[in-house]
Amino acid sequence: MTTTLTSCVRGVVVAATCAMVFGSTQVSAQDPRKMIKLDEVKWPAAAGGAAGTSGVGTIQTVVLKGDPTKPGLYTLMLRIADANTKIQAHSHSDDRIATVVKGTWYFGYGDKFDEAHLTALPVGSVYAEPPNVNHYAMTKGEVIIQITGVGPSSTKYVDVAADPTKK
Repeated sequence: MTTTLTSCVRGVVVAATCAMVFGSTQVSAQDPRKMIKLDEVKWPAAAGGAAGTSGVGTIQTVVLKGDPTKPGLYTLMLRIADANTKIQAHSHSDDRIATVVKGTWYFGYGDKFDEAHLTALPVGSVYAEPPNVNHYAMTKGEVIIQITGVGPSSTKYVDVAADPTKK
């Protein structure tokens, strides 16, 4: 009897916990859930200086969730269509993680752009951009990456003269 009662109580606790964690399966008009297919992304014109980016003028940025200028979780999708785009060494104030969605992204950590130390990251690769850790990147073809961080985000170049937003 005790074993049956214990199993029953355990089942109720598990069911209640699942209900609290996963919630209702109904979708309301105010539901924040989104589904976006890559081919449905509406890319804006390339513009440098978008919050949470390197500021390179050839990067197209779409904010998928949140706002990188404000406190809280945000997710960006960046498209770099120009081959041989070089992004000089810089860092961001927030902790970020990124995934390569399309193409091959060449990425490295350090205080100075060094093509010999870039790592080729193909589709599906994940990398971290820890707060205030300098990194740099390059493309050899079209690349799309998705970055998630906790804002507010800012960008600081190692060499201020290399900051494309200051030119």
